[in-house]
Amino acid sequence: MTLPTIRTARSDEYDEVARVWMESWVSTQLSQSSDGLLSDLRARLRREIDGGWSLFVADDRGTIAGMLALHPPTCLLDQLMVAPAYQGRSLGRELLAFTRQQLPDEIWLKCVRENEKAWRWYEREGFAFEKEELNPLTGFMMKHYRWSRAKGA
Repeated sequence: MTLPTIRTARSDEYDEVARVWMESWVSTQLSQSSDGLLSDLRARLRREIDGGWSLFVADDRGTIAGMLALHPPTCLLDQLMVAPAYQGRSLGRELLAFTRQQLPDEIWLKCVRENEKAWRWYEREGFAFEKEELNPLTGFMMKHYRWSRAKGA
């Protein structure tokens, strides 16, 4: 199996990126799919890009298999989402390797505490837990993680 190509997202793909984002998030079983959620993610996507996100997609010959949102000024890996049909195929690991190329010295991320599968994966990938903090907008408790090349990770 050939892995999808990671490339910069095009503006004409933003609606599909938001759909993949929603499907990946819903696969955690922490939310349900809805037109409202999709609309919110579409709006957030554009707002975050305007605020400095670098948005990438995993392109599987024209199908968006995953999305990656980075905020380089703050070394933040903001979103790493893999479409359910592509989960378990090492695409997340490829997206993380790409992130380490873009942010080679340090990466910060936040993960919903109830998304144990995700934060345990980040810990296995060398991220160190820093703190927990409530996200006042979503109500989710967020686990903050940091990876640093200096720590030998």
